[in-house]
Amino acid sequence: MLIQKLPTYFTIRNYWNQLPDFSLSHILLRVPLALLFINQGLSKLPFDAAAGQAMGISPLVWWFVCYGEVAAGLGLLIGGLATIPKIRDTAFLAVLGDLITRFSGIVMCCVVTGIIWTVIKPESLLNFILTDYMHFSLWAGGLYFGLRGNWAVAIDKKI
Repeated sequence: MLIQKLPTYFTIRNYWNQLPDFSLSHILLRVPLALLFINQGLSKLPFDAAAGQAMGISPLVWWFVCYGEVAAGLGLLIGGLATIPKIRDTAFLAVLGDLITRFSGIVMCCVVTGIIWTVIKPESLLNFILTDYMHFSLWAGGLYFGLRGNWAVAIDKKI
């Protein structure tokens, strides 16, 4: 029986070896997510404390939301530059880009979590996931980059 499965194993293995490596596929998620955050942040500028207070958010928190959205989006794009093959060969730049990407992802999660708790106030987690796919997707995208950073594309970690 093992002999019958052996040719299939080698065929599948050869199939995976034939697929091209597209290590920049994270850009397909990174760029739209960053642009959406930058756009949302810019739409809140210039800073107006009254706009935050209308949603029940203190001026200090609203300031962090306004500028945090823009900074996190830019950070995600800047961190992505460190995944370019020539740049990621320099260990310091690869690590710096990874840290910027992770921090930006964490900021995104914090901003979206704040929006969910203070503005949306869903009845349940399941209701939120099923009805507000945009905020859930933004939160999940931020969580992905916060946890994974740039090492998803770093072939050779040179630390």
